[in-house]
Amino acid sequence: MNTSAQLPSGMPYRRCGHSGLLLGAVSLGLWHNFGEGDAVDTMRATLRTAFDHGITHFDLANNYGPPPGAAEEHFGRLFREHFAAHRDEVVIATKAGHPMWPGPYGDWGSRKHLIASIDQSLKRLGLPYVDIFYHHRPDPDTPLEETMGALAHIVRSGRALYVGLSKYDAPRLRQAAAMLRDLGTPCVVHQQRYSLLDQTATDQVLHTLAEERIGAIAFSPLAQGLLTERYLGTDIPADSRIAKGVGFLTREQLTPQRLRVIQALHAVARQRGQPLAQMALTWVLRRPEVSSVLIGASRPQQVLDAVRATRAMPLSEAELRDVDAALAVD
Repeated sequence: MNTSAQLPSGMPYRRCGHSGLLLGAVSLGLWHNFGEGDAVDTMRATLRTAFDHGITHFDLANNYGPPPGAAEEHFGRLFREHFAAHRDEVVIATKAGHPMWPGPYGDWGSRKHLIASIDQSLKRLGLPYVDIFYHHRPDPDTPLEETMGALAHIVRSGRALYVGLSKYDAPRLRQAAAMLRDLGTPCVVHQQRYSLLDQTATDQVLHTLAEERIGAIAFSPLAQGLLTERYLGTDIPADSRIAKGVGFLTREQLTPQRLRVIQALHAVARQRGQPLAQMALTWVLRRPEVSSVLIGASRPQQVLDAVRATRAMPLSEAELRDVDAALAVD
């Protein structure tokens, strides 16, 4: 499904479905680490490291922070100060569809919410347009025709170049894709949670994306840090997401059985001579439907570690069987 290219940075680029858009195999998400409590110097260094090593896709949403809107404001200011000359070399994405402001119009997928959201996001970013604008999650109450019509209008108005969707199940994804094609603004990319520890419904969605010729972006490929070497022992690191209460990762999710699985996966990675996090990314990138994996980074070194995963040898059939056996540990 994906045709690939190799740019001078060494980063492999993959085509998003049946479109002209190429994305690096690794993209940088700003869900965490770009909020009010984060160091601006670290944000700047992380962005520079990413760009210098071939990451050209930066993923935001209107509610990223904390507080909501902070990530777009920080990114916009840093981009203007340090990257403005490279605007045509990067892909900037944002989203709307989660709670953002009080009242009946600050959430979900109405035309009112989506158009107000993109205008607010562009103001925070200080940009005339974004490259990709996503509906962040399906709305159970607003007619799908209204949501897709609003996305198409946003592209036609010049506020965005491409339409994306996120967290749609396979049947709704197929409906939405057909509507967008009819409106002349095809969906080029869909974001789906996908990792060694979270494969729920992903096969069906990826199969649908292949049929619809839409690129896939895998978010949370490291299961918010569980698929790293930080949680191999029984003690929770003091500076970890679990300890800080950042995101959706909690102590309750690191059960004894889950810890045994992570340790077994770590053993497979060691046999490959690869850190666990890099093997987890290599595993996600094995799927031809996946255009890019979306990583978060709290420091530049984590960006470099993720980029190295794009240069690793693919998992062999024997190694894939070892991975499956590790996931089955009880």
